[in-house]
Amino acid sequence: MENIGALAILLAFCFAVFSVIASLVGKFARRPFLVLSAERAVYSIWALLTVASGILIYSLIQGDFRLAYVAMHSNRSMAAIYKFTSWWGGQEGSLLLWSWLLASYATVVVYRNRRKFRDMMPYVTAVLMTTQTFFLILIAFVASPFQVLMAGKGIVDVGDGQGLNPLLQYWTMVIHPPMLYLGYVGFVVPFAFAVASVATKQPGDAWIHTTRRWTLVTWMFQTTGILLGAGWAYAVLGWGGYWGWDPVENASLLPWISATAFLHSVMMQEKKGMMKVWNIVLISTTFFLCIFGTFLTRSGVVNSVHAFAQSPLGRYFVVFLALGISATVYLILNRLDYLKSEAQLESVLSRESSFMFNNLILLASCFAVLWGTLFPVISEAVTGEKISVDAPFFNRVEIPIALFLLLLTGVGPLIAWRRSSIESLQRAFLWPLTGGLAVAASLAAFGVRHVYALMSFMLCTFVAITVVLEFVKGANAIRAKSGADLLSAMVELTHRNTRRYGGYLVHVGIVLMFVGFTGKAFDKDTTVDVKRGDSVQIGHYELRVANLESGQNENYRWGILTVGVSKDGADLGTLRPERRFYLASRQPTSEVAIRRRLNEDLYVNFASVSDDNRTVTIQAYVFPLVSWIWIGYWVVLFGTIICLVPSKSRLIWPRTEVVGIAGKHAKVEK
Repeated sequence: MENIGALAILLAFCFAVFSVIASLVGKFARRPFLVLSAERAVYSIWALLTVASGILIYSLIQGDFRLAYVAMHSNRSMAAIYKFTSWWGGQEGSLLLWSWLLASYATVVVYRNRRKFRDMMPYVTAVLMTTQTFFLILIAFVASPFQVLMAGKGIVDVGDGQGLNPLLQYWTMVIHPPMLYLGYVGFVVPFAFAVASVATKQPGDAWIHTTRRWTLVTWMFQTTGILLGAGWAYAVLGWGGYWGWDPVENASLLPWISATAFLHSVMMQEKKGMMKVWNIVLISTTFFLCIFGTFLTRSGVVNSVHAFAQSPLGRYFVVFLALGISATVYLILNRLDYLKSEAQLESVLSRESSFMFNNLILLASCFAVLWGTLFPVISEAVTGEKISVDAPFFNRVEIPIALFLLLLTGVGPLIAWRRSSIESLQRAFLWPLTGGLAVAASLAAFGVRHVYALMSFMLCTFVAITVVLEFVKGANAIRAKSGADLLSAMVELTHRNTRRYGGYLVHVGIVLMFVGFTGKAFDKDTTVDVKRGDSVQIGHYELRVANLESGQNENYRWGILTVGVSKDGADLGTLRPERRFYLASRQPTSEVAIRRRLNEDLYVNFASVSDDNRTVTIQAYVFPLVSWIWIGYWVVLFGTIICLVPSKSRLIWPRTEVVGIAGKHAKVEK
């Protein structure tokens, strides 16, 4: 079986190389059959990688411990779902997942565009398959998931494996890595279309619609992956944090920031023909930041709980990044004349300028995170001493940037395109600004003194009122014509322009997440050693250690602590934090107990127990408002899905133009 898997990867590599060559030769020599053959090779690559992935998954579930990867990341006592997730639990398997997802994306792109963008598709295929070739080189020749265990001249079956890292045996880790990979891998598609449009000097902006839609989908996956990772850290690692500015966490955030900037600035190109160079740079930056994040995870250059061990893969990523960035920079410089803007900024007091400020601040945030992440590596290379950059640095830099971005989120809808007068701005800002100041004053009167928290709550109110007013104004206009009720009018309004009002819903979700982030300023925590029957006080809560149960199954030994909870004398029931010791990997983990409420979470971690089982160490936390982070994510997801739904007024491309670019022939159907 392992030979079939390895052969499938090797054949996929050969097809990928052929696809790159056939696409470019077919384009330059004007041989359509070669271009078609290159696209069919994409389907073959997907089929071959599906076979290889299926063999690896089967080996993990069935326990084929002749394979080094299976022996390292699975064992017989693990639940079947975690045996499956071992596919991406290690270096080699996750690279195979990366390759398979890329092949899946490429297959969808080639199939959906088999009659569209025929001038661009050879370049799109070539970019996709060049990236595919790079990752297939890694799993075919450097880090094969089908490496067998050898002893002397024979293959050895070790009988059982070490098992998946216990920290990864949690339900969110079944979803988090695939979602993050769907984001990382997916950004190659808009990058490929951007390169193809520049290479072919496309006369219209039809490719922008495809690129924006793909970017929005992959942005949604990236957002989901980041938030699932935050939820995993919050519920599993035992210290109650959802974001620690870990290098690998930062690496997932970087392309998300640049993609967010692109999704905003691309509107300028669609509406005004502006920022063409900037948009190409942004989408290219997003793609290369995805590769850079993958490099950080796999090279061993940074220390992280999320990173794989030191490996020789780093140099391959460095070469790929260097060649890819150089080629992209050359292409952009060579096409600067074609990428000239069709309009100029007319006024600082305009929506165009707010989009530009938004982009600049997002890129400043991206640079700050990148600099903080790489500074230890740079300092070690220059001085020989690794100087770490911890969370306080990122908080000092990123919190003011985030608050300014929150302000721009509310300001943008209030400013008109081209030019706004002072009088119109005064009218537009009156109620949002009054509401924000009223909330800040009320909180200050109730004793809130944290400056950033007051600013955040004020700006959250400002943005929320802005969005509500936008919905109400549009809905009232519809009501005046149709006589519908307010809710129906809002639904109709959203359906007429899903992109705009779905975007507003995304902004509402971001506001709710900021409310949750702001609650961090009011956290409480305590760590104490207690005996059974003793109590711990934290805030308004009293925790009484009632009982300790213990036991063992074939995967781990466990101990469950029963903790009675009361608040201001009222009984709230019990919490049952758990501590586990996994037998195969010899690693301990904690299963925290959380009492989740909209106003605050009570979070209890069973940290350790004494040798005589009489004294336990518990860590207790009170986290105000943290649930609003997860609520905000669902609103963001809902808003993003709304953005992807076609509006009632949509572009219809004539059938006669499906083999070319239909931008200038588009017509609007109401």
